[in-house]
Amino acid sequence: MSATTTNQNAAGGPTRLEPAVTQRTLKRMPRRLRGVLALDDFETAARRHLPRPIFGYVAGACETGASFAANRAAFAAHAFVPRVLRDVGDRSQRRTLMGRAYEHPFGISPMGLSALAAYDGDVVLAAAARAAGIPAVMSATSLTPLERVAAEGGSRWFQAYLPGDDARIEAMLARVAAAGFDTLVLTVDVPVSGNRENNVRNGFDAPLKPSLRLAWDGAMRPRWLVGTALRTLAARGMPHFENMDALRGPPIVSRNVVRSTKGRDRLAWRHAELMRARWKGSFVLKGVLAAEDARRAREIGCDGIVVSNHGGRQLDGAIAPLEALGPIVAEAGSMAVMLESGVRRGTDVLKALALGADFVFVGRPFLFAAAIAGEAGVRHAVDLLAEEIDRDMTLLGIRTLDELSSDLLRPERP
Repeated sequence: MSATTTNQNAAGGPTRLEPAVTQRTLKRMPRRLRGVLALDDFETAARRHLPRPIFGYVAGACETGASFAANRAAFAAHAFVPRVLRDVGDRSQRRTLMGRAYEHPFGISPMGLSALAAYDGDVVLAAAARAAGIPAVMSATSLTPLERVAAEGGSRWFQAYLPGDDARIEAMLARVAAAGFDTLVLTVDVPVSGNRENNVRNGFDAPLKPSLRLAWDGAMRPRWLVGTALRTLAARGMPHFENMDALRGPPIVSRNVVRSTKGRDRLAWRHAELMRARWKGSFVLKGVLAAEDARRAREIGCDGIVVSNHGGRQLDGAIAPLEALGPIVAEAGSMAVMLESGVRRGTDVLKALALGADFVFVGRPFLFAAAIAGEAGVRHAVDLLAEEIDRDMTLLGIRTLDELSSDLLRPERP
């Protein structure tokens, strides 16, 4: 359960969530969280906390940032038509996804290099999600062995970047299954890495190349340097890319080693079919924006798809997922339709669900929360979003998420 509490009405049913931030809770909260009243506030705090290359890697998009901006604009283009004088005393935002019940209709997106931004970031995100009763998807580009995140963080969703190579696919599936993961998320929108010019400008590369600039950037953020970088080295040694393949990858800091993405451009539908046949748990394709691809995913037996443009980090100018949602839902059949990219508010969550999504995922704000305050920060982020959803449901005049529909929305004039 989330740390946000639920009051009971006279009949014993749930009525409302306690606000995540009140004058009373502020006094009990870690000082660095007291000014965080919304998810966007985590980014502001993280900008002050993280070295410029690492902050830029997490926050940045590709090329002109057009898709990144379009994701937010798509939510703003829809306005609510609330209903009034309705008994909304017994509210619930619980959601069932692919046969499993969750406390809230959102989860944590996979984010690469989480342990570079936050100490033990992959475990922290997974553990906080487990405590809140929501899913967290572990990234293939993580710096923590997936076996440890499953054992210590309780993670059960794993996101894979895989090449078009049957042997490497089967070896990775065997490793993920042996660790106890039950949901496999294949990212399909990264046949090559996006053109992230901001990384070059900020001095970021993966692996990181030792340089005076890198050392200076780290020294300028002493709390990150001591609390994340040096603490990681003391506890775990030099981080490596642990989960890109069945075998361990290169270290995160290396002068000559290049992280291999060879073969991703050969990944094809036949490989997805192979994975569906081999994988016994839930199988999800992430990065779908075309209705035709949703139909194909349904035909090969996928359990779900994530409508996503990778947070604006891949193809600049790609359609916003919210705008792509309608035609995809029409083709999805019984598949779960999830959405990510640009979700920052409870109203965003409700708009996505009203337009046909079953669930949403949120990325950057949760990693920024982990960076500035560890697991307490992530739980605070969950509480903020959950409380917004509860308040917005009340103001819309609905008690359950099943009452959401496009009838509650109208196009917003610019």
